[in-house]
Amino acid sequence: MTLRLGDTAPDFTQDSTQGPIHFHGWAGDHWVVFFSHPADFTPVCTTELGRTAALSGEFARRHVKAIALSVDPLESHAKWVPDIEDTQGTAVNFPILADADRTVATLYDMIHPNASATATVRSVFIIDPKKVIRTTFTYPASTGRNFDEILRVIDSLQLTDGYKVATPVDWKDGDEVVILPSLQDPAEIAQRFPKGFRALRPYLRLTPQPNR
Repeated sequence: MTLRLGDTAPDFTQDSTQGPIHFHGWAGDHWVVFFSHPADFTPVCTTELGRTAALSGEFARRHVKAIALSVDPLESHAKWVPDIEDTQGTAVNFPILADADRTVATLYDMIHPNASATATVRSVFIIDPKKVIRTTFTYPASTGRNFDEILRVIDSLQLTDGYKVATPVDWKDGDEVVILPSLQDPAEIAQRFPKGFRALRPYLRLTPQPNR
């Protein structure tokens, strides 16, 4: 099954390090970062899960829950978590799905046979409170994810959901944003963006971030 932006994230029930997860119910009204890793007791994954745990305050500030997955069994996860906590200096405070039967990995197309027939690739799904898939990333097993980029994308999605703006290249929270070209009424522009804007072209108008 190929999942695309705008699709509803499939629901599932699966065991995890925090007990059975009924995904849609567990997510509730939160945003979700759902990511898979190739295997337990692997070095890159250990750093990634440690980084996720260390960012718990940043995720909470954005109303985001994190959840991980691999196709290793729950017993393996339970033995691996202490290694993550010891080497990364942080407590693993989010669930890791034990998808030994590959039900969820198959549902989310996380196994790419030409890369590995048995292990999940480094998939990332950013899912909004309506359970809609808003962003996907796919990394090879050899390349660790950039969680600063994941946070940046969440910031962009939450900002652009609330205002008629888009975020330009390399945007970071606090930078100027782009007024959508579809917004043309001068009175509405003045009302929405009281700090004004810079028109580099009629279609390219930059304004200070409106929620700052």
